[in-house]
Parts: sequence; structure tokens; C-alpha cells
Amino acid sequence: MQEETALEGFRRLAFGDIRDAVRLLFCDEVNPRMLRNMNLFAVSEIRRPKGGGMEIRFFDRIEALRLLSELESAGGGASDVLRAIERGAEALGGRDGDAP
Repeated sequence: MQEETALEGFRRLAFGDIRDAVRLLFCDEVNPRMLRNMNLFAVSEIRRPKGGGMEIRFFDRIEALRLLSELESAGGGASDVLRAIERGAEALGGRDGDAP
């Protein structure tokens, strides 16, 4: 179950649509209701610099493809790859075991 969830997440990062994020760049006004209806799964960060405008950063698609490839080729050993990813996230302070 956890392995399939990870595979699906990496697939979405690697091949996902970014049209909503690009659309967001060109919005004059952003409201929370509009954001709830957007697919921003591939977005890692959104910032509004002091000078105006908006900066959107995406997760690394190449890294997602690499991890996806490792998980798919690992087959039954995918749990080892997932544990390594989780340890890395914990070391960075990014995850406490809760699912997103």
C-alpha cells in the first residue's frame, strides 16, 4: 500500500500537469477558493518577492523519475528504497511519519 502510494506520487511529480501553476503566475488576484481547485501537486514553493510578481518552484522531475525507476525496478525491495527516502526526509526535518 505505502509502496503504491509512493509510486503514484512520483508518477504525478514526474509526469504531472503544471498548467494550473502557470495560470497562477498570470492571475491578477489570488483567493483561497481558487487555489483549492488548482492542481499544484508538482509545486514545491511559491513566493511573492518584495518587488512584486510571483516565483514558483517545482519539484525536480528528473529526481522523481530516478526514484520512480528505482522503486519500480526494486519490486519486492521497494520498501528499502522507501525507508531510505523517509530517513532522508527526517534528516532534513521534512516529515514526521504523517501522510500528506
